[in-house]
Amino acid sequence: MKSNILKAMNNITVYGSNELLRFYVGNNRANNMGDALEVFVKDIFCNSFSFSDEEALEKYSETFSYLGNASNPPDIIIRGGDAIEVKKIEGFSSLALNSSHPKQKIHNDSTMITNACKHCEDDIGGWTEKDLIYFVGNVNKNKLKCLTIVYGDCYSATDEIYSRIKSKIKTGVEEINGIEFIHTNEIGKLKKVDPLGITDLRIRGMWHIENPRKVFNYVLDKYYNENNEMNVFLIMKKEKYNSFDKEDRDLIENNPFLTTEDIKIKNPDNPANLIDAKLVFYHI
Repeated sequence: MKSNILKAMNNITVYGSNELLRFYVGNNRANNMGDALEVFVKDIFCNSFSFSDEEALEKYSETFSYLGNASNPPDIIIRGGDAIEVKKIEGFSSLALNSSHPKQKIHNDSTMITNACKHCEDDIGGWTEKDLIYFVGNVNKNKLKCLTIVYGDCYSATDEIYSRIKSKIKTGVEEINGIEFIHTNEIGKLKKVDPLGITDLRIRGMWHIENPRKVFNYVLDKYYNENNEMNVFLIMKKEKYNSFDKEDRDLIENNPFLTTEDIKIKNPDNPANLIDAKLVFYHI
């Protein structure tokens, strides 16, 4: 049975702790706090907190079709399900996305993903598009203080918004006389920018996006409590929530440790419009 975000939220309450260091850093599954957060995310989907490394790796292989790297999104793909990006931050600073702009979804024809990612589900018929979930963890003194989980279509504008800016930058650079412009997966590369023709200039994006805890403060502030050991928020469109099996929705709605609310959030493409969404909140 495939995993999903609702099962993962339930598993967080079963785990019932915000400790990362004690369980992860120092063993073979994580080498630092950033790795530890990613392992934590894997384990909430697999409910594998108490597993040995060998048992956990086997469970990961069953649950996920792709485990990525820092250079190419996404970090994780749930087999037959959604894609995941994990970001560890200090405080509530913005997220560094580097050359990959914010995304609502992951597409199979993207030049930013690896061939391994594109073909990771060929054994079950392949994939063309994946909903993307951002996991943003505020880690303080080896503990997970706040975890904000938000679907990309609640958080990011459509690709067109970012691609248009990138295209305009390329066009402007191409109009510079006397240089050779090379198209790349980033913005581009300029060759022979000096009279001797021996100097190149690589142009790449360094995208940042505001922390979702701040972006959604108008709905989250009433739930967030600095005195809690951990605050966990999940935001998704209501239609996405309703797309999950009733059994999984009942798992959330009947869990006494979870608060579930219907909310309205701003449309990332037009803030004048509000979107029906679902908030799931957990704290210890």
